Amino acid sequence: MVASTRDTEELLRNASLRVTAQRSAVLHVLEHHPHIDVRSLKTLVINHIGSVSTQTLYDVVSALIGAGLVRRIGSAGSASLFELEGGDNHHHVVCRRCGALEDVDCVSGEAPCLTPQTTKGFVVDEAEVTFWGTCTSCSDTVDGAQAPSPRKENM
Repeated sequence: MVASTRDTEELLRNASLRVTAQRSAVLHVLEHHPHIDVRSLKTLVINHIGSVSTQTLYDVVSALIGAGLVRRIGSAGSASLFELEGGDNHHHVVCRRCGALEDVDCVSGEAPCLTPQTTKGFVVDEAEVTFWGTCTSCSDTVDGAQAPSPRKENM
């Protein structure tokens, strides 16, 4: 999606965002490392541009999310992960044992792929779906006992 510095600059300008080293670095890192948490993102951004404060990183990510360039992936009890917003209406599958996360295509292909029975007056334009299971690596190394979900249940 972001093939070069020029593409990154154009993407930011088209989203009415000022081009900064921090914004460009975050987009570059997310292009090469989708599904990344803030701590890992910060490390890679620092490797790319030299330094960035945690607050600046949160501000940059927030601006990129607001502009529709970055997507936050979050589930209860787990750290938020971030990826480039590709407009491809995909979902995620997460391993209950190790937390591995992968993209999966939406079955219906267009948003929203699920429509609630009642919308309570909302106009629904998107559905976020997360499938939970056990990845191949964990299935091959475990004795078959079901591991608890890494997410915390809200009571």
